[in-house]
This record gives sequence, structure tokens and C-alpha cells, in this order.
Amino acid sequence: MPGRPDPGRAGPAPRPGDGRRELTREALLRLRENKGLLVYGPPGIGKSTLLAAVAAARRTAGVAVLRCSPAPGDAELPYLGLIDLFARLPEEVIDALPPARRADLLTALLHRPGPDHRTDGLAVRVAVLDALGRLAATTPVLLVVDGVQWLDEPSAEVLAFVARRVDAADIRILAAQRVAEGRRPEHSHVCPPYSAELPVSPLPDDAMVRLLLDAGILLPPPVQRAVLHTAAGNPFYALELGRHAPRDGVPPENGLLPVPATLSALVRERIEALSPCARSALPVVCAATRPTLALLRSAGVADAAAALDDAERAGVVGTDQDRTVRFRHPLLRAALWDAAGEAQRRSAHQRLATAVTEPVEAARHMALARPAEDAATAAALMDAAHTARERGEPAAAAELAELAVRRTPASHPADRDQRLLAAAGFACDAGRWAESQQAARAVLARSDTARTRVAARLVLLRSAGQALRDHAQLIQDGLREAAGAPELEAALYHWAAVRGLLTGALVEAARYAGESARCAARAGDDGTRIAALSTLARVRSLAGETGAAEAALAQAVGLADDGPQSWGLIRMRAVLALDSDRVDHARRELVELLRTTVESGGVESTVASLVALTRAQVRAGACREAARTAARCVRLAAAAGRESAPALYAAALAETFSGTAAEARRLAVRAVRASEEDGDKLFLLRATAVLGQAGLFTGERSQVAEAAESLRQVTLIGASMGAADPPLIGWCADLAEALVALGETGAANHVLRQAFQHAGRMPGSVLAALERAEGLREAADGRFKEGAVLLRASVEQLRPLGIPVDLVRTLTALGTVERRARHRTTAAAVLTEALQLAEAAGASPLAERARAELARVDPTAGGGGSPALTPAEARIAELVRGGATNREVAAQLFISVKTVEGTLSRLYRRFGVRSRTALAYAMTSIPQG
Repeated sequence: MPGRPDPGRAGPAPRPGDGRRELTREALLRLRENKGLLVYGPPGIGKSTLLAAVAAARRTAGVAVLRCSPAPGDAELPYLGLIDLFARLPEEVIDALPPARRADLLTALLHRPGPDHRTDGLAVRVAVLDALGRLAATTPVLLVVDGVQWLDEPSAEVLAFVARRVDAADIRILAAQRVAEGRRPEHSHVCPPYSAELPVSPLPDDAMVRLLLDAGILLPPPVQRAVLHTAAGNPFYALELGRHAPRDGVPPENGLLPVPATLSALVRERIEALSPCARSALPVVCAATRPTLALLRSAGVADAAAALDDAERAGVVGTDQDRTVRFRHPLLRAALWDAAGEAQRRSAHQRLATAVTEPVEAARHMALARPAEDAATAAALMDAAHTARERGEPAAAAELAELAVRRTPASHPADRDQRLLAAAGFACDAGRWAESQQAARAVLARSDTARTRVAARLVLLRSAGQALRDHAQLIQDGLREAAGAPELEAALYHWAAVRGLLTGALVEAARYAGESARCAARAGDDGTRIAALSTLARVRSLAGETGAAEAALAQAVGLADDGPQSWGLIRMRAVLALDSDRVDHARRELVELLRTTVESGGVESTVASLVALTRAQVRAGACREAARTAARCVRLAAAAGRESAPALYAAALAETFSGTAAEARRLAVRAVRASEEDGDKLFLLRATAVLGQAGLFTGERSQVAEAAESLRQVTLIGASMGAADPPLIGWCADLAEALVALGETGAANHVLRQAFQHAGRMPGSVLAALERAEGLREAADGRFKEGAVLLRASVEQLRPLGIPVDLVRTLTALGTVERRARHRTTAAAVLTEALQLAEAAGASPLAERARAELARVDPTAGGGGSPALTPAEARIAELVRGGATNREVAAQLFISVKTVEGTLSRLYRRFGVRSRTALAYAMTSIPQG
């Protein structure tokens, strides 16, 4: 009955919101469009969670939900599924049935005995169909069957009978079926013909991490990575592996975790079906990084082809097009390895050490075959680690170096410290910052060598990311220990300069950058000298000292070659070009830089390049590309387990220009919070600015008021830093524009007068932004002609620059002013151009503003006779026309009430109406597009 335990089920799954919102929306959409929906997936993937979320959403919308959740033992109990399903059926529905049908149904439900304790199958089916039809006449009905593979046959036959006859009634069937990984379900007859099917996909890693934390499972980073890899997005697998995983931070050296009995039982049948030949061969497959038939033969595996064929028939492995053998699921690999004995595991690695031809891989297998401390093995592992790093594999390098530390004899403490520091550096490059810091602190705590201690401090500074505010003492202690060693002093002074840049101490940052460059010159260290001069150029640029910035940059360029030491310089040169309106040049340099480095320059460096590229793509009018770049940036930072303010800023910026204001604000708020926690004023400035722009672009008074407050904070932060670079002056123009929209033209004038003091050294786009704000201010004071003149000057200044998003904003402002001046033809022409440019750029919020203004000039413009609705707008509008409240619409579409309210506000503005009734009337001939 409802609430009884399900012993055959895979256990708890995540809450409905944990990484499943999009899937739930998709399920609701499929269920609205079809009479039935079958969701499927392997055990523990979250099918029950999805069904519960869909059922809750439909119940909130007023749908009667009848549910059963059969367990493995229920299949032999006739009508048990039907009993569970009808447990919540209102009694009055059964009472309303004709007496004979009521008696047949009550007999099947065990409410009364039938003749000879038997039931008439056809009579029960007709009675069930009648009862459901009567219920559906008063309210929509959703039947939920969670686990059709365990549904008893009589109940399945009844539901199949109903499923074929629900066309005329508002009855839908939602079912879940367990299938093996990678398999499709057999069609379930409990679902109506032509029902939709929906696989339950694996959860992303970030949702899996939240799931573990919510369950109170806090794992060391290497162990957590092993859990995520083995679970492969399966929530139940992750929880069970996490509960039984080692807590000491040292997982098995090959990354394969022990498999608890709860999970072994799920794969036992497939493993037990393997032949002795396959069982002997598969440990070698488990140990290999890229197992192939040829490799197994080289490793001396007997009857390798027959063994793999047998394993493939059992559903344990498959073979890719490149002949690589893959396990059907990582859990199978872990379970097979766990079942192998220690001697069998060592033998597998020993065989592979002699079979593989790649030196790095051979060194790893040799070390895993010989777990004892050995100086020669440790040295070979370090050589392999450096080789892996040189070819752009910092994670592999870190793991090899850590393995080298474990193989280094205790009698060689200096070697162990150096290898641990190398491992820390590689881990930092790979974005494994917690492990990097742990290793560096261990060296710092036990080493009595000044040079080694300084090296450990430098690794700690690298792994801090943007959070350098609290590391002044670390730098000062390092400088004291590095006295007389200019190469170490140069590196420490550079970190002091970077800290000053991030914390907004620009004068201090410039001084330390200069000192770093001088020390590096004495030491002959061109790499650190280039980095120091690049940082100095950024500091000077931020302070508005364009000439000094260009001089420092030119000096750095003169020292650089084409190697890795120039990568940071190229990025800095692109950023300065971007701020100087050389957008296409900056974009090309950043694309080429990322292509060259292929993320081998380290996670932090790659994130910085992706952030800069996102900015360049937005300004170049490639907003869809910017969204993809920002998503890549966020994924990279998230994979490293860090709440990265730069990555969040990039995502917020891309969303502001290509997505929704609500999502842009959410991301910007996270970026602001992360910047504040890091003490990073540089990105606090940017994140706060994009938070303001997201609200400004909506045009809604309440959000514009919040935008003005954010942009005021931007000017205050900039003033505290002594900043006066082009982006900051552009944000001052945004503040003035927000103030004009709020009717505070006097305050806007004050902001503009201050900003114009820097205009002489600003690029054309900044001057155009100031003219746009000034033109809007003039128009707001009733001087439409003067405002239009300024706006047209802004347009002409922007046209040759290749910055479409800025041009769209100015054209939209000009069209608005012309409309208010009653120059409707001119306004329509200008706004049409703005709309076309915005749509071509993928700048959805700017297109929405232009479209709304155009509709106020001519309601039939821009949409083929009437303004078109997006699919999301059309669904909301249709429900509103049908009389649904905002809360009912939100429940029906599985969105927030705030999203419904925001959409309706945009539609009101677009159609020039003020009520739901007027909107319904205005939409009678609206196309959906």
C-alpha cells in the first residue's frame, strides 16, 4: 500500500531539484503532448525521483494522481498493483458504479470476497475503466506506475486494457521501467499506443557533489573524483560508493574503489555469467588505460579474442570503432577489480608494464606492480610525470608525481620534498587546488631549507586563485627567506603585484610589478620579467594611463618568444586591444591562444583566456558563441571544484546579452558573492557592473532602480581603486542611462559631467556610450531634437567600430526618442534596424527591447503582421487566456511564479496593454514562433 517499503529498489535518489529540473520540464511537456510517457534507465539513476516530481507538479495543477510502486516480490501477487493504484481513489467514485461493476472491482481490490474467491478478469477491466472515466469527468487523471517490470500480470492486463481506451477521457499514464545501461526499453503495454519514451540521463558531476554533501558524505578530493568516475552520474551508486569509500584521502593507487555489497548485487548476475577465460582476462582490461585486443595479446592473455567475445555477450564490455575495449559501466570495472586478488592485480600491471610501448604508461604500470619504496622506480615515475606535463596532461603528471612520492625511500627526505612540490605544482595546473595546497603546506611545515620553503609558498600563492587578499604575510615571509636570491624575489614581488591588482591597490601593484621586473632582469629570468611587465601594463591600463600601459606591453613583447612564457602576455595584449575597440583583433588573438594552449597552460590560465574571449565575443556581436564559451569556462572551473568569480562573471555577461535577465542576475549575484569572499575588487567591479546591466536592459522600473544602485556601487569601487579605464567610464554611462529612466536627470547630468572629464583619452565606443546617455537625458528633459542629434552622433561613431551590441542600444534609444517626438516613420526605420542587428547578434534581451519599442510605434511591425511569441511565451499566454492564475501557470509549466510575472510584464509592454483581459483580446491573431 502507499508508503510500504520497496526492497528491490536501488535506494534513495536525489531531491527533485538536484540536476533534474530540465528533465522534469521535458517530462511534463511530453506528458502534455501524449497520452502516455515511459521513462527508463538503470537502477538508481533517479526514475522514481523524476516520477515523484512530475506527479507533484500535476497534483499542484489540480490533477488526480493515482500511483503504485511495485517491488520485485509483488509480481506473484495478483491485483496488488491495482490495489495500490486505487488506494487513494475517492469512495464516491466507486459508489457511483453500477452494482455489478462495483462488486467486481471491490472483489479485485480485496474489499469483499467474490464467488469462490475468484474474479472475472473482463468484468474487473470494465469496472476499472468505468471508475477512471467517472473520475476523469470531474478532474484530469494521471496514473503512475513506478516499476512496470515488477507489476503483477493481472494488474498489467487491466492497465493495458485501460491504456487502449483512454482517447476520449482526460487520463494519462506515466510509467517507469528498469533497463540495463545503454539499453532501450521494451514497449510497455500499460502505456497507451504511441506513448512517448524518455531516458533518465546521468546527473552532472556538480549535482552529484551536492547530493553527496546533502547526505553528509564529505570526501577528500581524490576519493571524490574516484566516486564520481565510478558512479558515472548514477545517484544511488554515488551514495553507496561514498558511504564505503576511504576517508584518509588516499584512494587505491589505480583509482578503483572497493565496491560495497549493495552495488555488487546489481552486477553479480553479469559477472557470474562470465567464462573462466573471460574472468582471467578482464583484470588486465581493468588495469589498462586504453585496452585493445592487440594489447591483451601483447600482455600474454590467453585466448584474448574469445574472452572479449564472451564478456561482450554477457553485457560487461563493448568495443569502440577504434578497437578500444570499454566497460559497459565503470561500476563493472570496479567490481571485477575488487573481486580480483592482490596477486592477480599485480600480475596484470606487470604484464602491461612490458606490453605497453608508451613510456609514461609503462612507468605507471611498473610502479603499481611494485608497491614497495624504491629509488629507481620513484625516479622513473618523476621522469614520466614531467613528460606528461610537457604534453599538456597536468592531472596525469600530478598522479604520477604523487605515486613517485610514495615510492621514494624514507631515507631520501629532500627528494621526497622536491617530488611533493612538483606534484603540488602539477595539481595546481590541473585545477586540483586543495590537493596542491595540502602538499605545499606539508613541505612548508617540515622543510628547513629556505629555497624549498619559498618554492612551497609560491605554489600556495598559485593555488589561491583570485583569493590573495589574506596572503600578504605569506609573501612577506617568503621575501625574507628569499633575500639575496633575485629569481625567487622576482616571483614573490610579482605575486605582490597581482595581489595589489586584485585588491584594488593599484599604486602598490605598479611598484611591486616594477620591482619584480628589475629582480627578474638581474636573475636573467625572462619568463617572470614578461609576466611582471604584463601585469604592470594591466595596472596602468586600469588606472587610465594608456601610454604607460602600452610602453610596458611593448617592453614585454620585445622579450617574448613563441613559448608558454608568452601565453599570459598574449592574453593581456588582447584585453588591452579589446578595451581600445580593436575587438576583432582581440577575438582572433584569444581564439588562437586557446587553440595553441589546448588547456595545457593550466586551469586558471585557461579560465582567464575564456573570460576574455567571452567579453570579446559579446562585443563582436557573437552572443551565442559567447554563451558557449562562458559555459565551457564555468564547466572547467566547476570540474576543479572552485566557485570561480571570473567564470561566473563570464557566464553572467553572456546571459545578460543572450539570455534572460533572471538567470543573468542569479549568476551575477553569485559572481559578486564569490568576489567578495576572495577579496577580489577587480572582478567585484565587473560582476557588479553586469548585475546592473542585466536589470537595466529589462526596462522595468523596479529592476532599473536596482540596476542604478548596482552601478552606483561600481563607481564607488572604481573610485576606491583609482580606476579610470574604458569599461569603467562605459559603466558610468550605463548609470546615467538608468538614472534618466528613473527620472533623475539632474543626478544623471552630474555622473556624465564627471565621466566626460576622462573622455579625451577614451576610445570611440566609450564616447558613443556617453553621448547615448547624454542624448537620453536631453530627451527626458523635453529637448527631443537635441537628444536625437546626440544619439545620431553616437550611432555614426559606433558604425565603423564593429560593436553591434553597442550600436543596437543606441539605435533603440534613438528610436524611442523619435517615437516620443512623434516621428513614427523615422522611429520605425531605426528600431527595425536595431531589431535586425540584435537578432543577428543573438542578443535576445536587446532584441526584446527593440521589438517592444517597435510594437509601440506599429503593433504589426517585426512579426509578419503581428508581434510573434516565443514558444515559452505562447504556452504562458495560452494558459492565461484560459483563465489560469500565475501560480497555476507556474505549476503547470514547472517554472517559478516570478518567471510567469516577468513574462506577462514583457507581453503587457509589447502589446501596450495593462491587464490580462486586454492581453487576451490583443493576442487573438498572434503567431507563435
